[in-house]
Amino acid sequence: MTGYTVSQAAALLGGTLHGDGSAEITRIVRDNREVTPGALFAALPGEKNDGHKFIHAALQAGASCALARFVPEGETGSVIVVPDVQEALETLAADYRSRLKIPVLGITGSVGKTTAKEMVASVLGQRWKVLKTPGNFNNQLGVPMTLSQIGPEHEFAVVELGVSHFGDMAPLAKMAKPDAMLITIIGRCHLEFLIDRSGVFKEKTSVLEEMSPDAPVFVNGDDDLLRAMTCRQRKITFGLSEGCDVRAVEIEHLPDGTTACVIVSGDRRIPVRITAYGAPMLYAALEGAAVGMEYGLTDAEIIAGIAAYAPAGDRARLIEAGGVTIVSDCYNANPDSTAAALRSLHRANAKRRVAILGDMGELGDGEAALHFETGETAAQEGVDLLLTCGSLSRHTAAGAKAAGLEAVYAFDTLEEVRAALSEFIQPGDWVLVKASHSMHFEKLTEALEQLRP
Repeated sequence: MTGYTVSQAAALLGGTLHGDGSAEITRIVRDNREVTPGALFAALPGEKNDGHKFIHAALQAGASCALARFVPEGETGSVIVVPDVQEALETLAADYRSRLKIPVLGITGSVGKTTAKEMVASVLGQRWKVLKTPGNFNNQLGVPMTLSQIGPEHEFAVVELGVSHFGDMAPLAKMAKPDAMLITIIGRCHLEFLIDRSGVFKEKTSVLEEMSPDAPVFVNGDDDLLRAMTCRQRKITFGLSEGCDVRAVEIEHLPDGTTACVIVSGDRRIPVRITAYGAPMLYAALEGAAVGMEYGLTDAEIIAGIAAYAPAGDRARLIEAGGVTIVSDCYNANPDSTAAALRSLHRANAKRRVAILGDMGELGDGEAALHFETGETAAQEGVDLLLTCGSLSRHTAAGAKAAGLEAVYAFDTLEEVRAALSEFIQPGDWVLVKASHSMHFEKLTEALEQLRP
């Protein structure tokens, strides 16, 4: 972040400046432990603590100022006082975005946003210095911090936009003002708040209201709602279906879970090898290729970018431990992403296919039926052994049994599953570990890693 002194930021925000205003602001942070010299520390309320308690620590660590609702008693450092810290952050981020001259590509969707972000950044990174959303900084708190990290050295930005309620997208779109947009899929997530897929579609695509009519919009042409979507922007489809602008053909799913294919667009034919695990990676490669083609990258650059992709966090991460292959995919889960993970497991060259599935959150009134459906999918995709954890996942177990899977065991707690692993898991197994992040299934991944030397 460049171009603002503390006093200039205070004037922009209509805030009251206490202390010196001459320092330059370099970025925005909300955690005093992440302060670097010149950072603006946003004193926001958290689940357990109010950021105002950490203003002094942030300033002592080198923050240029704090953005806060009040000045803590005895504080002499620089503080910009505003009525609403979150609103002020959004104003500052939007103003900074308006000064940027580099292209900004936004990414949203129900499944695969982060994977798409990593893949697109990997492809574009073959030619340009790319800033991509760090971690999961994709909401109203994270997007301002993401935008603030764009510096003079960057030539392209890939910004993830995540929503879960009606109205969430509007402030993100106003801040990010994407020059281009990529929508991965309209799936069944956050249904507790967005009601159904039509609601998800409405909220996700509302970003287009903030975009130029000549902007490229990349959408999944295999998704019925996105395929039928009309918009004033230039729509570019990717997928496996006939008629998609960018399509994968000659697809080969290899025994190790990776994929080879030829990506076709008009007369261009680009043979690629997707070295990351999982069937959804085929769509990620198409996303990277579609964006790369639009921005003039060569076939060689697109091939190299797809090959260089590396998964972020616990998203379909393959781990070999004691003769067992663990598919750690426990960052988050919904019925669509879990079905995709089960399809990938089905293709694995495994002695046995084991799925450990936990509760999926924010599914609304249909949560029991959706968990039951997930159990049916597990049976249909050839899972040999299913372990479930959580009250909702008892419906997953019931669905699997109803679909004919006999080796099904339902547990109530993580501790019960962990204690049973040594009894159930055998060398040669491929084990999928997947649940909503709130289930803390990363602990099961750790336990599986330690199961055998």
